[in-house]
Amino acid sequence: MTVQQTDQKQKHYFGAGPSPLPQPVLEALGRDAVELTTVGLSVLEISHRSKAYEQIQETAKQRLRRLLNIPDTHEVLFLQGGASLQFAMVPMNFLPEGRTAGYILTGQWSEKAYDEAVRVGAARVAATGKPHEWRQLPVLPENVVSADDAYIHITSNETIVGSQWKTFPHLSAPLVADMSSDILSRPIPVDQFHLIYAGAQKNLGPAGVTVVIVRKDWVEEASPNVPKILQYGVHLKNDSKYNTPPVFAVHAVERVLAWVETEGGVPAMAKRAEEKAKLLYDAIDESDGFYEGVVRKEDRSLMNVTFRLANRDLEPTFLAAANDAGLKGLSGHRSVGGFRASLYNAVTVESCAALAELMRAFRKRHS
Repeated sequence: MTVQQTDQKQKHYFGAGPSPLPQPVLEALGRDAVELTTVGLSVLEISHRSKAYEQIQETAKQRLRRLLNIPDTHEVLFLQGGASLQFAMVPMNFLPEGRTAGYILTGQWSEKAYDEAVRVGAARVAATGKPHEWRQLPVLPENVVSADDAYIHITSNETIVGSQWKTFPHLSAPLVADMSSDILSRPIPVDQFHLIYAGAQKNLGPAGVTVVIVRKDWVEEASPNVPKILQYGVHLKNDSKYNTPPVFAVHAVERVLAWVETEGGVPAMAKRAEEKAKLLYDAIDESDGFYEGVVRKEDRSLMNVTFRLANRDLEPTFLAAANDAGLKGLSGHRSVGGFRASLYNAVTVESCAALAELMRAFRKRHS
């Protein structure tokens, strides 16, 4: 594939998060940071109790409902603290004494969720891919759900190693998912989950706000014996405004959701994700071992493409070549090494084509 020379202003950024935002969204946010024309104030200045903010939040909520086909059984919350706070909030609310919670471990982020849960209650490892160094998803045993399980937790996409659940298990226990790094990139069966949480800084917007989608009837079962600020019920009752919400971050999420709608919605994002990932995985798989994928093929992520060079000594040279070509943010996580190209929604097909072309050219020079 021949890639035409891109405009000098074209950004090729593959960082794992915070991720790029769509250019039209950045331009709109720049204007709104100066003055939100409907109120004559910067969006950074308006009150979270104002009608202007209420409209922003409600519009964001309704856009997300449409895009993900969220049923009426579930509520949308805009919280703070990132996914890391959700690691603790979930067990604090839903892991009572005398019950267990099963955690399916697929990488470092699911491990972090589990580590927080064991501080709260009787969390257990229901399945793990650690014996395979996270390079493949675990096969779920028949007894993956214990009779005492209050819920089962999974991480839909592991950004560090680059694995992803293509389908989700149907289980007899409530299913909870951290979808921080692939929400809005593909259709999801929301009604299959009791709770979904996602830090915004991959596909939804900037850091500073976390989206939670939770079954309303499950919230009614949550423990009341935790601080109010950590109770889902309190946030639901107060429409995500129990404490001052991150106004600008929620506004940015609303603008990103509007952009996704204009681009064709989640099905269009899913098609684009497959196209982008295929460009890079093809460059890896056709390289006769020059490049090595980290994760087995059937478990590869469409959001985070991870790879190494067979000749590790060439990796610094490759990274320098990428940087010289304007391809930024490709260093792999320190625990994995090598390279990671994160392909969140705002990353363009053109950027992925440019990286694939560089990979082929570099291989040709150094084979």
